[in-house]
Order: sequence, then C-alpha cells, then structure tokens
Amino acid sequence: METVVYAHIDYSSEGTPFVADTQTKVEEIVLDHVAWRWDAETIHRHHPHLTLAQIHSALAYYYDHQNEMDASIEAGLSQVAKIEDSLGESPLRLKLKAQGLLP
Repeated sequence: METVVYAHIDYSSEGTPFVADTQTKVEEIVLDHVAWRWDAETIHRHHPHLTLAQIHSALAYYYDHQNEMDASIEAGLSQVAKIEDSLGESPLRLKLKAQGLLP
C-alpha cells in the first residue's frame, strides 16, 4: 500500500489533518472553499497567516479524501443541529416575540 505525503499537512494525535506549523484544520479551509466558493487566493486574503502553498495542499488533501471529509463535515453539522434543537428558543428571542418584534 502506497502512503501519500502532503506537503504542509500534519495530523493531530486524533488523526485530524491540519496545516503544518499552524492550528488551522484542513476542514476549515475546505469549508471556506465549499460553503463560500472561495478560491485559494480569496482564502489567502481571509487567512493571511496561510501561504498559497499551504492552502493548495489542504485543497489537494480534500479532493483526495473528499468522501471521507464530506461525511465528517456532515456529521459535524448534524451534531450542531441536534444541540440547537435541544436548547430550544433563547429567552431573549421569546421576549422579542412576545413584544411583537419578531415573527
């Protein structure tokens, strides 16, 4: 079995890929790329601490592991939705609704 090494990518002790010498997870870069449709240059403008080489390496990692990373992102979104559902509406939102300030 061949092992692929990605320049600029390291792994946490839990196996999460992140940009070497930073605390930026590959998933964070991927979310900017997928959710906002940002290209590498736009991501670089928003995250100037990352080099274009680091960003391109993170995107290459994503496209080589797209199914796995998409599933991880979906699981995270599902977990957030469950937490939000369990919290119910905030007291402030309820108060504003009672005052007719929110639908």
